[in-house]
Amino acid sequence: MPLQAKARWARLKVGLLAIGAMTILAILVFLITGNTNIFESNALVYSYMSDAAALTKGADVNLNGIPVGKVRSITLSGSKDPQRLVRLEMEVPERTLRDIPVDSVSQISAANVLGTKYINIKSGKSETTVRPGQEIPSINTEEIQDLVQQGFGVLNSLQHTVERMDRIIGLVESGQGSIGKLLVDETLYDHFLAIVDQVKQLADVLGSDKGTFGKLIYDRELYDDFRKTLGRVDNVVEGLQQGQGTAGKLLKDPAMYNELQATLTDIHKIVTDLNEGKGDAGKLLKSDELHKELADSIARIDQMIDKINSGQGTIGQLLVNPQLYDNLNGATREMHLLMQDFRANPKKFLRIKLAIF
Repeated sequence: MPLQAKARWARLKVGLLAIGAMTILAILVFLITGNTNIFESNALVYSYMSDAAALTKGADVNLNGIPVGKVRSITLSGSKDPQRLVRLEMEVPERTLRDIPVDSVSQISAANVLGTKYINIKSGKSETTVRPGQEIPSINTEEIQDLVQQGFGVLNSLQHTVERMDRIIGLVESGQGSIGKLLVDETLYDHFLAIVDQVKQLADVLGSDKGTFGKLIYDRELYDDFRKTLGRVDNVVEGLQQGQGTAGKLLKDPAMYNELQATLTDIHKIVTDLNEGKGDAGKLLKSDELHKELADSIARIDQMIDKINSGQGTIGQLLVNPQLYDNLNGATREMHLLMQDFRANPKKFLRIKLAIF
């Protein structure tokens, strides 16, 4: 009997241990599925979507970003309405319904471009709240899909950028290009150091009292001369502002400005008359007949010059005939001697003779 009692007691302990283990397992299952409070009653609400957008069963249901429940099921609704093709059942604590107004909306959201999808309910402003089994209107999921597509485009662009940067870094490390040569070519590096040294020397010269810039900075006399020059320029500008001189009067004197404007108007009128062919100058510019006459005159003058150059006529002979030139030069010389003799002895040529018949 004692052995049978011990055996029964051992089986009882094994049964109690199994019951405890199953209880703990059940609690873990509830905790894993999101029911943190076993004794709290839940309520079902649902929404219709045009697309599930890769949403999975058991996904989180958030209320204004705060997790409050889970997605219980995702099924086809059988409706022909493009905006009500998918039915989503959401399980939330019944006490949460008093925080969800009837004008709230649900939508599929993502924590980031590649994040897990979840349902986010945005609270409305109505005083009436949602009851168990009631529908919560939804926002179209096409915007989420567009966002995901844009995210993939951004990732592809980023990947191409990283690949290009990797190629550039490879070229630099291999010594190609200016930057690569600067890193690996000692000659170019030495040249760069020499340029830096020259720049340092130039900065030292500018910082000393040598050179034009150094004297301008350190020479007090040159600085005073520069100040005097600026003072004279300032006086000139002040005189212009006060209307002194021609330029000042042009800036300040309305009468002179009006005269200049009238002169410009007259010039504009003259130019207009010339363009319209008025007056002698206008006719010279616009008249075809006057232009033809002028061209004919120029042609005749050109012919006359050609004849003179060819030795025709008296003037032409004078230019090309040396004998005629010498004769004319001799006659001129004799005339000059005759005038000298006349000035020296005018009585010789002014003798008066009286005779009576």
